[in-house]
Amino acid sequence: MEKLISGKVVSAKVRAEIKKETDSLREDYGIHPGLAVIIVGTDPASQVYVRNKQRACEEVGFNAYEYAMSENTTQEQLLDLIGVLNKDAKVHGILVQLPLPDHIDEQAVINAISPEKDVDAFHPQNVGKIMIGNYDFLPCTPAGVMELIDSTGIEISGKNCVVVGRSNIVGKPMAMLLLQRNGTVTICHSKTKNLKEICANADILVVAIGRPNFITADMVKEGAVVIDVGINRLESGKLCGDVAFDEVEPKAGFITPVPGGVGPMTISMLLKNTIKAAKIKNKLS
Repeated sequence: MEKLISGKVVSAKVRAEIKKETDSLREDYGIHPGLAVIIVGTDPASQVYVRNKQRACEEVGFNAYEYAMSENTTQEQLLDLIGVLNKDAKVHGILVQLPLPDHIDEQAVINAISPEKDVDAFHPQNVGKIMIGNYDFLPCTPAGVMELIDSTGIEISGKNCVVVGRSNIVGKPMAMLLLQRNGTVTICHSKTKNLKEICANADILVVAIGRPNFITADMVKEGAVVIDVGINRLESGKLCGDVAFDEVEPKAGFITPVPGGVGPMTISMLLKNTIKAAKIKNKLS
């Protein structure tokens, strides 16, 4: 049995479906999904992410609008641009690439994006909807993780699910999604006692803490599904996850590699949110 969960394979399936849907929206209704991406400053990692997002938009037939703003853009200038894009009918999704320069208040920027165009699902209104299970958009990384778990054929209902990490972007929404699928969920973090024992009891283990090779074989249950959200660059320049892959892989039932696991899914779920936003705007969803 193939135990490696390939984000590239699952992501390609998702994108093929989105492309099909985009073609039919354009042909049947004249709707052309549009995503606006704003980047402030010249952070190299952010520039790579933005390029990848643009490429993905082209691949599925979306219109991509990029707004590159200088490092010393004021918060007011950024909020003005968001205000313009909120009213622009061609733009269905707005994404501001994080992190932002220190002089700009991240939360104020997130709050300024119209909830109907918030395809990252970071706006408090969308976060609240996830909490009650009545949402339009899901945060891209947790949504991608759910697709990867589903690709294994493993039933989430009734399973012990452990999420290591409690960030607003991954850990907290991840726990909510697993809970909505009837998983029994434990969230662990830096203050958790008996972390090893809790992880070793997980049927499904999702790790997002940003510490290279932190999860070792003795923390993993035989046959568990292990999803590694972390991506860290070692001094050698090599990329690795939060899970010590080589020692955990023989023990896991299914496991994601880094790179090539969760990463490709995140942008695919962003595309999924954007097409949903276009459909909601045109009362097709």
